[in-house]
This record gives sequence, C-alpha cells and structure tokens, in this order.
Amino acid sequence: MTNPDSSRLWQCLPLPELQRQLDSCDEGLTTAEAGRRLTMYGSNALPQPRPPGFTRLFLRQFISPLIYVLLAAMLVSLIVGKLADATFIGLILLLNALIGGLQEYHAHRSALALRNLMVSRARVLRDGQIEEIPTSQLVPGDLVLLASGDRVPADLRLFDATGLEIDESVLTGESLPVRKDSGALCEADTPVAERLNQCFAGSLVAAGRASGLVIATGLHTEMGKLSLSLETAEEVKPPLFQRIERFSKKLTIGLLITVALLASLELARDTPPLVIFMTAVALAVSAIPEGLPMALTVVLSIGTRRMVKRHVIVRNLVAVESLGSCTVIGADKTGTLTQNQLTAREVATCDGDRFRIDGTSQPPAADPVTTSSEAVARIIRVAALCNEAELHTLENGDCHSSGDAVDQALLLMAYRSGQTRQQLLAVHPLLAQIHYEPVLGFAATLHADGERRLVCVKGALEKLLPMCARMATARGDTALDRERALATMHELAETGARVLAMAEGSWSDDQKFSAENFAAHLSDLCLLGLVAMVDPMRPEAAAAVRACRQAGIRVCMLTGDHPRTALSIARELGLTDGDEGAVTGGELAQAEKAGAEAVDALTAKTRVYARVSPEQKLTIVQSLQRQGQFVAVTGDGVNDAPALLSAHVGVAMGQRGTEVAKESADLLLTDDNFASVVSGVEEGRIAYQNIRKVIFFLISTGAAEVVLFVLSTALGLPLPLTPVQLLWLNLVTNSVQSIGLALEPGEGDEMQRPPRPPKESLFNPLMLRRVITSGLVMGVLGFTCFYVLLQQGLAVEAARNSLLLLMVLFENVQVFNSRSETHSIFQQLFFSNPILLLGTLAAQGIHILAMYSPLMQEVLGVTPVSAAHWSTLLGVALLQLLAMEVLLRVSQRYTAPA
Repeated sequence: MTNPDSSRLWQCLPLPELQRQLDSCDEGLTTAEAGRRLTMYGSNALPQPRPPGFTRLFLRQFISPLIYVLLAAMLVSLIVGKLADATFIGLILLLNALIGGLQEYHAHRSALALRNLMVSRARVLRDGQIEEIPTSQLVPGDLVLLASGDRVPADLRLFDATGLEIDESVLTGESLPVRKDSGALCEADTPVAERLNQCFAGSLVAAGRASGLVIATGLHTEMGKLSLSLETAEEVKPPLFQRIERFSKKLTIGLLITVALLASLELARDTPPLVIFMTAVALAVSAIPEGLPMALTVVLSIGTRRMVKRHVIVRNLVAVESLGSCTVIGADKTGTLTQNQLTAREVATCDGDRFRIDGTSQPPAADPVTTSSEAVARIIRVAALCNEAELHTLENGDCHSSGDAVDQALLLMAYRSGQTRQQLLAVHPLLAQIHYEPVLGFAATLHADGERRLVCVKGALEKLLPMCARMATARGDTALDRERALATMHELAETGARVLAMAEGSWSDDQKFSAENFAAHLSDLCLLGLVAMVDPMRPEAAAAVRACRQAGIRVCMLTGDHPRTALSIARELGLTDGDEGAVTGGELAQAEKAGAEAVDALTAKTRVYARVSPEQKLTIVQSLQRQGQFVAVTGDGVNDAPALLSAHVGVAMGQRGTEVAKESADLLLTDDNFASVVSGVEEGRIAYQNIRKVIFFLISTGAAEVVLFVLSTALGLPLPLTPVQLLWLNLVTNSVQSIGLALEPGEGDEMQRPPRPPKESLFNPLMLRRVITSGLVMGVLGFTCFYVLLQQGLAVEAARNSLLLLMVLFENVQVFNSRSETHSIFQQLFFSNPILLLGTLAAQGIHILAMYSPLMQEVLGVTPVSAAHWSTLLGVALLQLLAMEVLLRVSQRYTAPA
C-alpha cells in the first residue's frame, strides 16, 4: 500500500482508484491489517501538552508578592546578622513551595487521568461488521460511518453521503454548514474549505449520514497541521476563583493599611525599625490567607475525585460546586431515568387486535415466536426493513445488537418471529432511505418488490397519519379510521409504553424513481398498526427523584414521548401526582409566539414536558433562568448543545452522548444515570460546605492575630509575638488543618437542605457573624492572657511563650469549630475525618517538640511549661469552643421559624 500522505490529492481521485491506493474495500479493513497499520502510522491523536514538571511548579510557588516580602525579610535578617531568623524564614519558604508544588503536580496528574477517561469513539467497518472503537485506533484505509451529531474523527474522503452537512467552523471559520457530495471530484488546487468530497477531523456532522475512507490521522490531518502552529491558550479562571481572588485582594489592602498604621505607632514609640519591619511582614503574611487559592483547588479536586467514583466526570473544575447550587434539573427520560433498553412488548392493529410479545434484550436463538396474524407479519416486516441497527447471533446462541435503541428492539422482535433483516433484504433489496431525524419524526425505506417497489415507514402516529389512506385489519385493508387509530395509541400509551406506528405502501414502475424524490411520494400508505415498547425504569430513579424533592430541587422530565406515556412514567417516578398534566412541544411553541411571559407562565410549575424537540430545551432553560432558577440540564444530542451551554450546569451522557454534547457540557455521566446526577448534587453541596469551612478557618484565625496586635499596640504593650513566632504559628495551624477540612465528609443532611440562593456571597451574614465572633474571642482572650502575665511580673519572653502556646491551642480548637456551621461540635462524629484529627494532633505535637528542642528553643524563644500552666491555657482555649456553641444556639433560635 502506498504510504498515505495528507498532502496527496485525494480529492481528485475516483473512488475505485482511492480504494486501490488505500488498499481498502467495501468490507473495510481486517482487524489484523488495522493493527499492522496502527503500528506503522501511530495513534490517531494530537500530542497532548505535557504537564509541567515538578521543578517548574516548585519554582512557580515563589512568584507571589507575599513571597517577595518574605524574601526581603530573609535578606534583611542575613544582612543584620540574624542567621537563625533568616534560616527559619528560608525553611518556611521552601516548605511552602514544596507543599504548593506537590499539590499542583498532583492536580495536573489528576486532570490528565480525567482526560484519559473521556475517550471519543467512532463507528467503523472492520471484517465486514460495524464496530465502535476509540478514535485513537483509526488508521488510513478505515471505512468510518458518520451520523448527525458526530465529531469527524479523522480526515475522510467521502464514500457515500445522504443529506450530509458539515460544520467546519472549527477549521475554516465559516459559520454555515457545508453541503457535502461524495460523488464530486475536485481540482488539485481546491482549497480545504471547498473540497466537497472530504470531511476533516474536528468538524461536526450537522445533518445527514455518510461513510468515508480515512486518508489522514493524527498530525497528518488538517487539524493536526493547524495545531502545530498554535500556542496553547491559557486557561480562564472559573468565576468562583475570581470571586475569591477579588476578596483576597480587598482583604490584603485592608490588612496592609492596618499593618502600616501599627508600624507607624511602633515607630513613634521608638521601636527598632528592624523589629517593626519583621513584625509587619510576619503579621501581614500570617493574617492574609495566601493559601486560600490552593485550599480551594484541593477542595474542588477532592470533589472531582469523589464524583468520578460516583460516575460523574468533571470537565470544568468549578462545576463541582455549581452543581450543588442547582434549583431545577431538566432530565432526559430515555437512558437517564430509564435503562435505555427498549423492548417491544405488544403489537396492536388499528381495529383492536393485540398480540403480546415475549421481548427480551437477549432472546434465545431457538423457539422463535410464530405470527398468526397477517397484519402482524406485515408490521414485523416493516420494523425489520425500515431499520438501521445491527443484530448478530453469537456462538453461544445469544444476540449482540448495536445502533439506535428503538431499532434494536424492533430487530429483536422480528428475530423472535423468525425473521431477520438480512433475510428480508435478500428478498427486498434497499433502494433508498430517509434516515430518522428528530425534526422529521419518522424514517422511511424503499425496497425492490418484484415489479413494484415497497415503501416502509415507521414513526410517531401523528406524523404517519397524513401519509396514510388505509389501515390494516383482520378483514383486510380498509379505509383509515383516524379516531380508532388514535384511540388504540392512547390505550397503549396509558400503560407507559412508547408507541411507534408502522405503515407500508407501494410505488409502481411507471412513477419516475430517484432517491431525491422519494420523500415526496410518501402518501396513500396503509397504516399497519402500532408497536408498544417499554424502557424499564432504573431501579434507583424513583429514590433519586425523592432525594431531589427533599433537597428542594424541582426535577423536570423532558421527553419526545406521547404525553400519556410521559405522565404514566412521571407518576411511577413520583415526579407528579394524578392532577398535574404535561406541557407538550406544541403548547410550548404556541407560548413562544405569544412572548416570554407566556412561556414563563407555562414553565413556572411544570414538571413533565412531552413531545418536545431538543431545540425546545433551550427555550425551557432560558425561561427557568428568567425566573431566577439555577438550572442543570442533561442532554446527549447535537441539538442539545445550546441548552447545555446556556444552562448553569450542563450534564452530558458519557455513553450515548454525541461528541458535541460532551464538549458543550461541564459534567459527563459515565453511566447515563439520573441517580448519578443526584450524587453529583450531593458532592457539590459537600464541596461548597468544605470551601466555606476552609475560608472560615483561615480568615478567623488571621482575624484573631490582627485583633491581638491591634489591642497590644493601642495599649502600648510590647509586641505580643515575634516575627518568627508568627510565621511558626502560621505554618503549624494553617497547613495540615486546611487540607483536613478539605477532606471533610458530608454532614449527612446535605440533601435535606434547600439550595443556596444562586447570588448568595460566600461571606453571607452567618459567615460574618462567625468570623467576627471567633476573631474577637480569640484575639481578646489572647491579649488578656498576655496582659495578665505581664502584670504578674513575667518577662516578655515568658509571656510570649505562653501566648504562642495558647494561640496554637486556640487554632487547634478552632479547626473543630470549623467542621460545621449548623451542627454542634458535640453532634459530630469525632473520628469521621481521621486526616483532620491526625493533622491537628501532629500540629500540636510539633509545637511540643519545639518547646523541648534546644535549636527551636533558641529560634522561637520557647520553653516547656508546667502541667498546671498547660491546663490553664487549655481551659482558656476551650472558651472559644463555648463562645461558638453559644453563637450557634443564638443563631438557631434567631432563624427558627415562628
């Protein structure tokens, strides 16, 4: 085989010559040949940017204004001969860089692992059978099948195309889809944007179906060439991080002003400038939560990993928190609330005859169902011929099917009646086809049938009735009774079944035939009957809906099914009661014509939407958003992309979702299960709670240190803590504990609380009350202790030693106060977070070791204290716990409903 080269003129070659040069055939490549070519040409993937190495991440930790201030302090200490202080500051900087670098390194590796979970797949013809493989395994010469909503996986020369339109804006910038023609031949100098017989990797199938031969993969594709000339764009920070950074900047400015005022007062008191400088630096760094961005990343990264275990892949990190804030979830029915394993349960003719079918997803190879009714036999023939699924019998007698779920169910039904699509096609070869599209609502095929042509149509009864003039009965074909047909459909739909109508007709030879005018002749057909299909409810779906109701979240079901079917399923799920009706796509369209207010009135309380098109999801989402709702929506098709992008949180189906839907979403469900969405909501709420816990802990402890210094300076006392002691305090209390809080499990009642208001600030009144109270209590008690010790005649160094120990005890108590905003510390499981417990014990233990270490005694100015003194300080620290418990009781009483 000639070595494929993307620079060759594939667009100029006739199809037979193209197949010869690619050494391919109508049956596709063999598995062995595909493997050989994969080894020869490599993976069909663009090189992923390598994650930054640890050294680079380590050095990046020093790029911060706060770090610059610390470096300056270290240099000044060296210049004036304070080697111990300089060494200690240097160790702190190294430890901070090490922790930050390791965390970022782990975050990059986690992101890479998540990317590997999101594998794109393509349908190819291998060994004469359709297979679904990872796009990375495509090789030149592969015959790829495309359908509406697919992302083109490689550069293709079209082999066959029906109504194919490709959105090539990602490559050419042209916003309108391009109509492709597999039979066209292009000149050698035809630009990429005008090659009508080619499709290019990365473009999107906007409409139609096609097959094409792979002519280039990986870096040899047009997209691959383009990627070599592009630099990786910087990632935009999510809104949550931007809000936190804005808060941090305001806090920094306020603290710097405070520090400047304190420094001015100390300078007026003739305090040595070096001491003032070192203290100001230490206080600023200690009070400012410089570790907050990293702590937030830890919280969201942990939430991401937890979500993966619950079948949710996070594409946008901040979506972990956003999902927990949703007030409305718009969920697809098929495959999300149900198992997406449709089974044909019953066949009914329009005159009332019904035939129960023992339909299963894996029928045995023997004992087929016999068909006694001629009308039913005709229904089954249409169901098998007007079909795009594949059904293969395995050696053990089971069946393997692939393709659309409805088509699979119909093929299985035909198989159990003793007919296969292959057998029927041998008698009635396929001549033309209209593929099913949601906008059409039906599919049709044209087959040879002796001297005439057989027309087979399936779809919604409302779509087929205008095409029919007769209907099949036990007495033969009679004039169409529309009311009888609709009544039969309603009876079947009442049971919760999905009802599909079947019709057939003939096309005589005297009518001029062409594939293009096939659709225009879909008239004068005979309505054969109806097939009722059921999609079993997911066992956990009803419980998940109940959990949402308890959490104050309204669940809306969106389906293309008949309203009666939709309401039957909604009642089974507990979504609605017997009095509530469904809003149909037609009613929604009428409301749109009347204006936004009419739409909003329709969607204000609706929980069930039936016969809605994918495009109408966007209308529903925008209406709910206008009403102040925070909306999460699920989707799987290309037409769902606008709704997924417009929703606050877009959730795509990882199994059956199209590539464009996955790329438009913030989250992917690996099991396409609604219960996983609910699990994601719970994890999102836990993540948000943990963010608040970390912020409260960091801000309140910093506020206490500021209060302590303000009081000491205002009353003319010596500086309560030295710069090195402040840095030690910051290191001991604000590192391990923050990570421990980020690992907090749920409190158990996340799904019993109402959603938080979408516009609520992180620093709501509850947070402010807690920060102010705890900061004042710790700061005032710390100052009082320092003052009393000085009044008792202790030296400043001894008073600082006791105060430093007290502050360590304060903040180790405070970390347990941070575990919940609404529950008493005595209601929490003490051992539910061993990392937090061990981290707190380690922080206390490190300080104890420092008190007995000669080196640290010299550096920190600390000494051991007696057991009685220790007990006294611990008693003072526990007053902080008492203060927060009192605040909790007052808050609960104040906010309790009358």
